[in-house]
Amino acid sequence: MSALFRSPLHERHVALGAKLAAFSGWEMPLEYAGGGVLKEHAAVRESAGVFDVSHLGKARVRGAGAAAFVNSCLTNDLGRIHPGKAQYTLCCDETGGVVDDLIAYLFADDDVFLIPNAANTAEVVRRLAAVAPAGLTVTDEHQAYAILAVQGPSSADVLGKLGLPTDHDYMSFTTSTPGDTELIVCRTGYTGEHGYELVVPWDDAEVVWDAIAAAGVRPCGLGARDTLRTEMGYPLHGQELSLEISPVQARSGWAVGWSKPAFWGREALLAEKAQGPRRVLRGLELTGRGIPRGHMQVYAGEQLIGGTTSGTFSPTKKVGIALALIDTAAGVTDGDDVEIDVRGRRVAAKVVKPPFVQPSVR
Repeated sequence: MSALFRSPLHERHVALGAKLAAFSGWEMPLEYAGGGVLKEHAAVRESAGVFDVSHLGKARVRGAGAAAFVNSCLTNDLGRIHPGKAQYTLCCDETGGVVDDLIAYLFADDDVFLIPNAANTAEVVRRLAAVAPAGLTVTDEHQAYAILAVQGPSSADVLGKLGLPTDHDYMSFTTSTPGDTELIVCRTGYTGEHGYELVVPWDDAEVVWDAIAAAGVRPCGLGARDTLRTEMGYPLHGQELSLEISPVQARSGWAVGWSKPAFWGREALLAEKAQGPRRVLRGLELTGRGIPRGHMQVYAGEQLIGGTTSGTFSPTKKVGIALALIDTAAGVTDGDDVEIDVRGRRVAAKVVKPPFVQPSVR
């Protein structure tokens, strides 16, 4: 077994008593001593929290026509945005399966920065590099940058006190140089709250982390990140999206530029959209007692109609919630009653449309 990668903030996490665990080939904090998932989750919903998400990938496509090339590969339409904006998009294979979901940052027509998921970065880079025309470079910059996510209603106040820009629109970004450190300040996040993601040179990560910590922001681990994203119904690759779960099934068709002449998986996805998917992703909110997890069976009466992809206890709503792939042939719709098999016990749930919690992002 190969050694796990570590964030440049690893020693900070150890000093804070973080519970560390392997995640996508990285050793990352799940939660911190004196906090725990519930307190960290509440901090983000009520004030602000900071996450080290340096395990996320970083890649760059540069050269004449870089944006047009990326647009011909990934699903969403980069032509809809202009430099300084970011866009959620998907890297699919020829079957319409999802290799990864990622965010593209458009710096210029000849410069696109990509943030894939940790485990999929090398594959996304490989696929792009394999078909890139002469004159274009596709580089893996995974360990050139750290990423710190400051999320929550007071996140703008926190960053403003540190001299960072905060007034740009959602899904946009700008660069800033406080002191000697050049940062990319992105109005993006994975929590549903107003927040920012800071792309920081690897060697400067400790300085920025320390400044945020000095402002009194609670450090948060990947445990709270998961409960927060599940409350929003945001997909996690490998659970709600995968090579076996298409964007049509995952209700992520809004991230597909259907009218574009070319992108990977276009023909397969158009065919699936026209025919209708055999299963679709839905939200389930428990009305009985229990905490759902992924890979649990879902029933309508005695009929097995699907399975959960993610599940957790919602710290905000104080109930169990889940995302599940449900067979379309079952005819289930929002408001219907179903049951989840939670460790051999049927627990009542209602089909709902995510998000489970109203987002503040706008």
